[in-house]
Amino acid sequence: MTMVDYAYPDSRLLQFARSPVPGRVKSRLQPVLGEKGCLALHCRLVEYTHGQLQDAHLAPVEIWYSEKEGSDFFRRFSPAAGRHCQWGLDLGERMHNAFDHVLSRSRFAVMVGSDCPFVGADLLGAALGALAGGQDAVFGPASDGGYYLVGLARAERRLFTGIDWGTGSVMAQTRLRLRELGWRWRELPTLADIDRPEDLPRLAGVAGFEAYASRRKVCN
Repeated sequence: MTMVDYAYPDSRLLQFARSPVPGRVKSRLQPVLGEKGCLALHCRLVEYTHGQLQDAHLAPVEIWYSEKEGSDFFRRFSPAAGRHCQWGLDLGERMHNAFDHVLSRSRFAVMVGSDCPFVGADLLGAALGALAGGQDAVFGPASDGGYYLVGLARAERRLFTGIDWGTGSVMAQTRLRLRELGWRWRELPTLADIDRPEDLPRLAGVAGFEAYASRRKVCN
């Protein structure tokens, strides 16, 4: 087995991913792609994101999937020790539980979703570098009001409690929580997740996704 010389060997890169269950992924794109197309795009985004994390060679990678149904899909990625099923009542609790688990044995952890294929080594390195430089947290705001990346130096449940997940106020509410905690944090450039038909043209510049970008249509 080839050993990787990581820049931050005592930290972790975490990928959060929904299990590829037909009808439960990328549902807002079904008017354009159909159920099968949505599933295929979701799987491609998960694979691409995982490749970005691995190829960065910044820190060991772990993948955290949403439910055991469909978990066989993830066997192709991280070794068994780096695969975990999320647990918790909502997204915030699942994220906190993952950070709490990982930060008990790692210096820092940076988590990304699987909906933004624009996160490469530069942004990942900037996130880890901010934490190494003394920031308590780092966030990558998403154009829809959420965030595509969060990095922490320590787990804090209050950061993920009482947030209106899935709405355009997630990042704004998180900033308020950060101020309440008195934390220092850095924000990375705002990027877009691929969730809605109007997001598909953004994929035109990403290798392997051109076919999805060309299938956009106006949906009233």
